[in-house]
Amino acid sequence: MPNNTLTILFLSLYVLGIITIGIRNRKSKNSEDYFLGSRKLPAWLLAITFIASWWGGGSAIDLVDHAHQNGLSSFWIYGVPVLIATALMFLFAKGIRNIGSLSQPQLMRERYNDNVALLLTVFIIIFMVIASAIQVIVIGKFFNAFFNISYEMGALIGTVIVLTYSLFGGFRGVVITDFLQFIFFLFTGIFLFYLTYTQSGGMEAVKSTAIANGNTGYTSFFNKVSDNLAYVITFGTSWMIQANIWQRISAAKKASDAKKMMVISFLAFIPLYLMVTYTGMFSSVIYDTVPQVGIVPDLISKIENPLLSALLFLGLCSAMMSTMDSLINTGALSLTVDIHKKYINPEATENQSVKIARWSTLIMCTIALFIALKIKSVLTISWIGSDFLTSGAFVPLIFGFLWARGTAKAATISMVFGLLFSTYNLLVALGVDLPVDWDIASAKQAIIGLSASLIVYVVCSLFTSPDFERSRRFIQKANILNRKTVVLKKYN
Repeated sequence: MPNNTLTILFLSLYVLGIITIGIRNRKSKNSEDYFLGSRKLPAWLLAITFIASWWGGGSAIDLVDHAHQNGLSSFWIYGVPVLIATALMFLFAKGIRNIGSLSQPQLMRERYNDNVALLLTVFIIIFMVIASAIQVIVIGKFFNAFFNISYEMGALIGTVIVLTYSLFGGFRGVVITDFLQFIFFLFTGIFLFYLTYTQSGGMEAVKSTAIANGNTGYTSFFNKVSDNLAYVITFGTSWMIQANIWQRISAAKKASDAKKMMVISFLAFIPLYLMVTYTGMFSSVIYDTVPQVGIVPDLISKIENPLLSALLFLGLCSAMMSTMDSLINTGALSLTVDIHKKYINPEATENQSVKIARWSTLIMCTIALFIALKIKSVLTISWIGSDFLTSGAFVPLIFGFLWARGTAKAATISMVFGLLFSTYNLLVALGVDLPVDWDIASAKQAIIGLSASLIVYVVCSLFTSPDFERSRRFIQKANILNRKTVVLKKYN
């Protein structure tokens, strides 16, 4: 194990630094300042915080372990969905920024009505809480492995650290700390890639080991792709509409900066996810099986140089925290703007809203910690959280930008279907004996949920009365399509 004294010292200095940054950025004049940094942040910095949000704990630990077992095709679990989602967001970034809303539900309220906005708020909070809990789980296990403390204590410590700087700094504090955390984790990722490459002997050794173990197709990118289609469909669609990323698009100075942010992120994700995947493949020569604590923590714990080990430990912590703080901040945004400001106290002043935002941050962290203490599985929970967004929110959100004939009633019914469908599958996954004609967390389930949501939306739209003035005004404001070719313009 690493030198705990030195590691704790580094961690303490690091925590002190990011908390100081959070406190220095605590003065927020209003909700836009707290949640969007007053839309003054440059595209490259938003791109880095976007990358840090997704290239986090899952990639650092989970993807390496999957690549050890399944080879290059493991890139389809996280890498391909991220690229699909980023490409789709590039197409919609202009429209999202042009609408200029503070949150996704505000955007959907402008397109549809209050009912649709409220349902979307429910989906966002469910997803953000589940996704935050996943990061708490990873942090808890990581601290447990390194410091020989209980998982519960590790989860609590990690949550308190993230809560402290997120609570004070708001979005600007999250962005600045994400930048520093990305630099730390990038160093860790590059070093572990180099370490496993040199220790394994490179790709020739990987191929020889795969042949010896009977792992056919281990170095093929398209090997058993069908096994990962459920992740591609569900992660790709749900991550494309992930509220914390739309928050970053909305925070851009202008629409061109939002698109630039997506281009930078797309180009960066390719080498970053490939690097993590190959790290796992190289480790297949070093490890016969995945260690109980995971390959990455085990690799770092065996580094003899205490200074280097402590720095790498810090890099992994950065990856987990940068993902968690983004999720927490976006969940707090929904609670503040779309619940409190809309339904509880519409007359709240900006100072009151900032205080509520901080209380909302505390609530999000508390719920995420509670879930993490009860459930300790990562990939399946991540898929379930994404399934709620894919089945319930993807179609109304995307078609809201493209189809003027889409109605508020159709969006509401489609989202209610998605909520019921995903909840049903969640109950089955938790062991409730309910009839089901598909495997949970399968491509079939993802296709059924997404297709049914689309059919419900289209059919209900055709049989309910549209508000063309409202929908056309929204679509023209977003201006994703040419103003002269707005979808269904013939309905004048």
